[in-house]
Amino acid sequence: MEPTRLESALEDLHRAGMPGAVAEVRDGDDVWRHAAGVADLTSRRPMRTDLRHRVGSVTKSFTAAAVLQQVERGVIELDHPIGDYLPGLVPGEPGRHITVRMLINHTSGLREYLPYAYPSLAAFPGVARTTPDSLEDNRRRTFDPHELIKLGVEAPPTGRPGSEPGVYSNTNYLLLGQLLEEVGGLPAEQLIARDVIAPAGLEHTRFPSGLSVSGPHSRLYESWFGMFDPPRDFSVFDMSWVGVSAALVSTVADLDRFFARLLAGEVIGLPMLAEMQRTVPVIAFDGTLIDYGLGLHRREVPGVGTFWGHDGSVWGGGALSLTSSDGRRQVSLVVNRQRWNTLGADGRPQPHPIDQALEAFVRLALGS
Repeated sequence: MEPTRLESALEDLHRAGMPGAVAEVRDGDDVWRHAAGVADLTSRRPMRTDLRHRVGSVTKSFTAAAVLQQVERGVIELDHPIGDYLPGLVPGEPGRHITVRMLINHTSGLREYLPYAYPSLAAFPGVARTTPDSLEDNRRRTFDPHELIKLGVEAPPTGRPGSEPGVYSNTNYLLLGQLLEEVGGLPAEQLIARDVIAPAGLEHTRFPSGLSVSGPHSRLYESWFGMFDPPRDFSVFDMSWVGVSAALVSTVADLDRFFARLLAGEVIGLPMLAEMQRTVPVIAFDGTLIDYGLGLHRREVPGVGTFWGHDGSVWGGGALSLTSSDGRRQVSLVVNRQRWNTLGADGRPQPHPIDQALEAFVRLALGS
């Protein structure tokens, strides 16, 4: 590990236009942690390594782990139809053919509800025709997960249940949250906190209880492809629009600790971890194809090896956490600006210096 080069690369990310970033890299017993830039563009308050952050879809790894614990206990069957557990939410043919596994690995065929919940994002993820009005209009709106699930379940399916490639959809994970509540007798957030977060010793990881992140945290700046210029602060937002799919708050140190314990078989047993690491091709929101398991991405790093983890995005905030298969090398990164690219005439995001700086840091941190 080269601390000087890592520090320089993270500072380059700030200089490229990212207001602030925090990263932790672990290599065996060696730990490097650094903060670059500012947590608040108005006050110029500096970023700190201990700041809490919305980590977006990294939440899915926690939710998947909680479901798989229930599978280990014999309470849930991984290849059982979801309609037998939640007939009111997934009725009819979909409920008979979509299994719990298909929800976790995004091969259910259920469409993403987001464009239907935020009408001005109707072209999402083809963003050329969108406006950001719904983000502001719904900043303080509390969504009922049943309402959001209904939007996704009733939308035209992306494909047949179990067909590949799968299509990434938050609808799947909101249903998993309802499944956890049905079998566990508690709100899914409480069950995940009790069964996953607390046993892993994650002191700064929790679901939000209000519109703001509790404790020290950064502002979160959303650009929405140049439609917010300057970027607008969305650190105050009702996260019920994603719930157990993407609402979690954590720190880079807690993320590394969680994935280290997960991949060591300390959160779920090794047989269930092997199920978690069975990947299928899944089309991500940006149209790229990813190797996706049960709440885990697989990333192959040429000349280095295989890494497992997840990334995430919310309005203004982004996160990435990756751990090598042997658990020795870990990288966790959070940033406080999202969708920094502008759109070209074809509606596609145009290259931005942040893209190159971000990829350069991640490659270096992974040991590439």
